Amino acid sequence: MRERTLPTVEGALAGIRVVDLSRVLAGPLCTQMLADHGADVVKVEPPAGDETRGWGPPFVRQGTSAYFTGLNRNKRNIVLDLNSAEGQAVLGRLLEEADVLVENFKAGTLARWGFDDDHLRRAYPRLVHSRVTGYGVDGPRGSAPGYDAILQAYAGLMSVNGAADGPPTRVGVPIVDMVTGILSFSGILLALHERQRSGRGQLIDSTLLDTAVTLLHPHSATWFASGQVPARTGSAHPTIAPYDTFATRNGPIFLGVGNDRQFRSLVEVLGRPALADDPRFAANADRVINRAELSAIVGALLAEHDREELGARLLERGVPSSPVHDVGEALTDPQVLHREMVVELDGYRGIGIPVKLTRTPGSVRTAPRDRGADTLEVLRDLGFGDDHIARAEGRAPAEPGPGT
Repeated sequence: MRERTLPTVEGALAGIRVVDLSRVLAGPLCTQMLADHGADVVKVEPPAGDETRGWGPPFVRQGTSAYFTGLNRNKRNIVLDLNSAEGQAVLGRLLEEADVLVENFKAGTLARWGFDDDHLRRAYPRLVHSRVTGYGVDGPRGSAPGYDAILQAYAGLMSVNGAADGPPTRVGVPIVDMVTGILSFSGILLALHERQRSGRGQLIDSTLLDTAVTLLHPHSATWFASGQVPARTGSAHPTIAPYDTFATRNGPIFLGVGNDRQFRSLVEVLGRPALADDPRFAANADRVINRAELSAIVGALLAEHDREELGARLLERGVPSSPVHDVGEALTDPQVLHREMVVELDGYRGIGIPVKLTRTPGSVRTAPRDRGADTLEVLRDLGFGDDHIARAEGRAPAEPGPGT
């Protein structure tokens, strides 16, 4: 890891070296965020590759899905067969020079390769080890495999998502995986900061379960306070009204009316100012109790309007609202583009960097690399010969490693 194939960068994490053994989503998103801010990330793929390379169509090129490209830019890429003694030897050398290890293996996998927690702590005392699992490694469900939708179901997220008269529904993005990746990123930064004081690394134990339970607010707070199991409300907010999707003459619009002043402004724009003084709707608590009547009245008024023209008028009056965009509309929206949340580089297009620092901003420097594109360079820099590299990659018969 002495030489860099990526362009020189002076991001906030420049000089931090990361070994990325993770695959699929939470771990790769975490390491992409580290790489975006200047960390030198080496992604290690098995000979068969990260399974998300095959999650398509669409594919951006042979063997690389669009899904994979959304999570793996700014990283060097090597292939290692960690079931081989040669691959394990390479991993040991990588960790000697690393600040951070990110992995999301099933419990016991690293130990089978000779890298159990005790060994990592003794051999690499400054290493920050970020482990992502579904449920943790102990307890009644410890070591069980974890998948985003399964955890949405298990932790109650699906139970509060969907129409009131419909079935529980998965959130339309892998929110548990993605937020776990972001929380892991935060945990790594905390551990690196603490290491400046203690000189020691530590384990960051992130689980999809913990993330999913954390995401239950405000329904969790409601249950703690009342003991009542929250009901599904579709797009509506359980404790604010009107806070929902409504039809207009030319498409849906979302209203997020959070206080009485905003409600008064809304009904004035809609030409029914007296509604603000109607005792059924005068305060938010009244509006929540009488939500059905209010929705029927507001819905009928909104149906007469053009959503773009109405949205502009509501914005002028400080009423939170938005057209319900599809993904294409969102990714071509002028404000999204102004915020540089769409990036392009040498044919690569992706989501921009959400954490914006003024003095040491993140950057997109390379598109996701082909599998094993940097194996020879990285391993030769570590001092390994071509025969060892071939066996470590799984291209030649390997000497069996411990536990294989």
